[in-house]
Amino acid sequence: TTTTTTTTTTTASFLTASPPVKSTSNNYSFTITTQQSQEETQGVMSSSSPKRRKSSAASNNSPNKTSSSQRTTPVVILSSDVAKISPASPWVDLQVPPAELRPSATLTTGQCFNWMVVRDDSNFDGVHALEPSSAWGSHNETEWVGPLQDMVLSIKETPTTALYRILRAPEEGSRRTKKQAINISDYLKDYFQLDIQLEPLYQKWSKKDPRLARIASVIPGVRIVRQNPVECLFSFICSSNNNIPRITKMLSSFRKEYGEKLLDIPIRSIENDEISKPLDDPLTIYSFPSLEQMQRATLSQLQDMGLGYRAKYIIETRDLLIEKGGKDYLWDLRGKDATSVQEELLNFSGIGRKVADCVALFSLDQCEAIPVDVHVQHIASRDYDPSVLGQAKSLTPTIYNKVANLFRDRFGSYAGWAHSLLFVAELPSFRSVLPQDILEQMDNFRQAELERKSKVREAKKKKKEVSDTETIHSS
Repeated sequence: TTTTTTTTTTTASFLTASPPVKSTSNNYSFTITTQQSQEETQGVMSSSSPKRRKSSAASNNSPNKTSSSQRTTPVVILSSDVAKISPASPWVDLQVPPAELRPSATLTTGQCFNWMVVRDDSNFDGVHALEPSSAWGSHNETEWVGPLQDMVLSIKETPTTALYRILRAPEEGSRRTKKQAINISDYLKDYFQLDIQLEPLYQKWSKKDPRLARIASVIPGVRIVRQNPVECLFSFICSSNNNIPRITKMLSSFRKEYGEKLLDIPIRSIENDEISKPLDDPLTIYSFPSLEQMQRATLSQLQDMGLGYRAKYIIETRDLLIEKGGKDYLWDLRGKDATSVQEELLNFSGIGRKVADCVALFSLDQCEAIPVDVHVQHIASRDYDPSVLGQAKSLTPTIYNKVANLFRDRFGSYAGWAHSLLFVAELPSFRSVLPQDILEQMDNFRQAELERKSKVREAKKKKKEVSDTETIHSS
């Protein structure tokens, strides 16, 4: 597989209830260079201590000063640095077993874009072990930082449960009481939808699909998060015809321009097999802007941020959403049926079937929604019905519905959740946990599809040559 280097500017986001006062200091987002496979680009973050070097000027890490075409130094967040933020804040156990939740298979697998991986340097095993290796999440990551509601949290995965720690509390500097911890626990239980028992669903799906059963045994705890609908809607407008690094960069610029500063996180660079001291310019986490904050956005501003044709969609969707009643309108969609939700979302600019199904599944409680793209179409063709691949040049509405119904008919009311488990299994960063014969099946299908497309191109080429020859003879 060929690899490419993509420069991605990353910040985190959340919809703040009571925005903090903006800092007057220089705030920079940080830039990550990821070595990612071409497949990912086309797809839809002790006693033995690291070798240290003095940090160089961090200006090269500013997206305002570094061209995306330039080579940039990989930047990481280390667990030892995050541990120094709000050190009095304890880890709180969500008391959820691996079968019910694995953040590593949930937070950074394409559902949302506000979580950043924290690299564990407690048992240092060389600089290369800390470097980001994938634009997607990986099964062996154990800690993440991100903003939710009016706080910034760290989430940690252990072999037996999932924990969280408050990095920025609702009231900065206030004493964190037991009551606050319980409230935040309840919030996270809602965010991860822990009231829905996942293990019985895995068992039910496994009876319907022996292949899924084998995947389920090695990738437990894949959940659908319940996102803020406003953030989810605008994030997935940016996801159209895009990849994870570019989506993250767009949203980074959007948050920095219109959101509120929440917290600075120390970051370090990796260069020449050495890890730096914390850089002078930290990673700044910004909120995702509210509709009110978005009102000052202009078309030219958004285009300058690199949103391209999506800038128009953002402006038009913002205006229509405000006209329809704002965030309350979206929240009310949670109580409607799937067809009504789909029809309502399709009224917004830049929202097609796939984006509507993403928003419905990831924020509006539509558990049967199946976001269909060419990758999901290939899963359906390979595993369920070869006819859905078809000869159409694009994913037509008829094929889209046929693919989605293959999942719904097989997996029932939580088909969207089952679909997400199968999608995670297709990510290159999860290949190492899959059985060898399943990997071979994936690779063989991919190769066969490449050969099929090559034959189609060759047939078209020959047909054109014959047509051109006949034209010459007739003239």
